[in-house]
Amino acid sequence: MSGGGSQQLKNDKMVKVPYGLTSEVGTQRILRLKGVTVLETCISGLGSQGRMFLEDHLLLFVLSGNYRVRWGNRQVTVRKNEMVLLKRAMVVEYEKSGEDGEEHLLNYWMFFLSDDLLKEFAAISNSGPGEQREASPAPISIRPVSERLSRYLESIEPYFSEDRDIDDHLVKFKLLELLYGLAAADGHLMNQLLQLRHPVRMASIADIVETNITTPATLADLAYLSGRSLSSFKRDFYAIYQMPPYQWIRKRRIDKAKELLAHTVLPVTDICYSAGFENPAHFSRIFKQDTGYSPTSFRQMIQSKE
Repeated sequence: MSGGGSQQLKNDKMVKVPYGLTSEVGTQRILRLKGVTVLETCISGLGSQGRMFLEDHLLLFVLSGNYRVRWGNRQVTVRKNEMVLLKRAMVVEYEKSGEDGEEHLLNYWMFFLSDDLLKEFAAISNSGPGEQREASPAPISIRPVSERLSRYLESIEPYFSEDRDIDDHLVKFKLLELLYGLAAADGHLMNQLLQLRHPVRMASIADIVETNITTPATLADLAYLSGRSLSSFKRDFYAIYQMPPYQWIRKRRIDKAKELLAHTVLPVTDICYSAGFENPAHFSRIFKQDTGYSPTSFRQMIQSKE
């Protein structure tokens, strides 16, 4: 993300989900219990777009409207009565719009699934760690929402209005019921669910880090994406770069911020997010520690030399 002169860049702040979600009165209902998050949205309008970083695996149901998702060089469009399952620790761009001819109604559900929940699911579905999985990754594909699934969604509607009176374990059982029902009806989805916890193949550390250098991915996220444990990721990273990953990533992000300060007119806050930092105050403090200048002073110093 670099450029010359007064080039402007698209720098919308990336939302981390599910923990960055906020409830909009009248449009969204969010259910949070013991780290499990369910979002229901029903709105009328022409739609919107944005970027989000998936902190948990995402199971997306669209009951009305269209929800287009892009990540890397992949893109899928989830339409009325369709669903898709996406793995965590990646940045996705989305465009969502209402249904033509139905007052532009957009109605979708998001289930954010933690690794702990998938571990419990693997246990009750008799698919423990010793069971052989497919040799290649299960493909991400659009699947239909059956009448059975539609009725399931209706069955958890009361939980949103009664969440203070419902036991956390009951909600978890309801989510396990959903996963088990999905997997029982679709063998490929069963494999995809199991592979979410542990990617099938190791990926190149260099490719994973370069792809995510300006995203809010944690070291645990990068380790997951590379198919390694956190300790193995740190060890293999050091063998390649002769530097701890946190230190190397911070340096690369500072270098990106320097580039943007020198060659764009973006506000410092936008540069903070574009370089992979999440907090402008933290970014300014880290930047000054590294360069001896605040971001604004660094830009002024560069301009004075031109």
